[in-house]
Amino acid sequence: MVAVAHGQIEDFATTNFTKADSVAQLYPQYSLRDMHGLARKLSEPLSTDVEKFRAIYLWTCLNIENDYYLFRENQIKRARLKDAQEVAKWNKKFYPIVMEALLKKHRTVCTGYAYLIRELALHAGLSCVMIDGYGRTSQANVGGDAKPNHSWNAVRLNGKWYLCDATWSSGAIDMGKREFSKSYNDTYFLLEPHLFIANHYPVDSAWTLTREKPTLLEFLQKPLVYSGALQHKIYGFEPETFTIHVERGRPTTFRFKDRGHLALDKVELQIKAYGTSSLFPKEFRQTPDGYISVEHVFTSRGHLILHLLVNGTYVSSYTVDVD
Repeated sequence: MVAVAHGQIEDFATTNFTKADSVAQLYPQYSLRDMHGLARKLSEPLSTDVEKFRAIYLWTCLNIENDYYLFRENQIKRARLKDAQEVAKWNKKFYPIVMEALLKKHRTVCTGYAYLIRELALHAGLSCVMIDGYGRTSQANVGGDAKPNHSWNAVRLNGKWYLCDATWSSGAIDMGKREFSKSYNDTYFLLEPHLFIANHYPVDSAWTLTREKPTLLEFLQKPLVYSGALQHKIYGFEPETFTIHVERGRPTTFRFKDRGHLALDKVELQIKAYGTSSLFPKEFRQTPDGYISVEHVFTSRGHLILHLLVNGTYVSSYTVDVD
């Protein structure tokens, strides 16, 4: 069991990462046949452990690509597997393929990202582990049966464990174009555990690093939360389930909390039904218990998709059955 910690990026609010980020950009496409040498180059010019890890993390995100074809092969195969034994057997077969692509082509899937982060950190003298679990996206682990489909890392800095996901920081797979779209996203670098768990659930629940741990079933049934919400420190979405049932003609309340002291400009609901999409700007109010609250009256029966936008950014989604 790992001890509960509450590590978060705010612990390093006074740390200037400019030098670490500059170091991370000095060695593009450096050979991974020499991980020890790369780790030394990324860490030795820096004085603190968090700067060393920052350079390792950013280098990985900038130089490694998520391989679309390996991603799809893994995704399709895992969807057909029935139990943990079959998953373990597939992982054993797939792992050498992932590692070969990583070492030769700087291309991989989440397992390769997490492996590389861990190895570079260990070579730099930092404690770091790989975490396997369930990643939630619009295409995976939204209700239904849980499928372990993702890997990320925890790193120990100044006596605390911190969570990060280099795969999701590096960019995203564009399913339409069948390619990886590289775009660095700082959101998942040492993200607060209570935010990280919105779309990451570890196989070993101790690695949630939270005092109150939702069950896996609760995780699967929660609203779908996007990186835009986590970037702005938005959490605590209500209703608390992805699928909600409401009554036509009666107000439905949507709420969330904002820990990042967001300069809140506008809240909108985008509702999709029967091939059409409508955007509803909403008046919002702050409730005494710290929530931002909006109301909407559904006027037609049916099955709807609802997206919540804050300052023009998608933050969460629901499916709505209107009776």
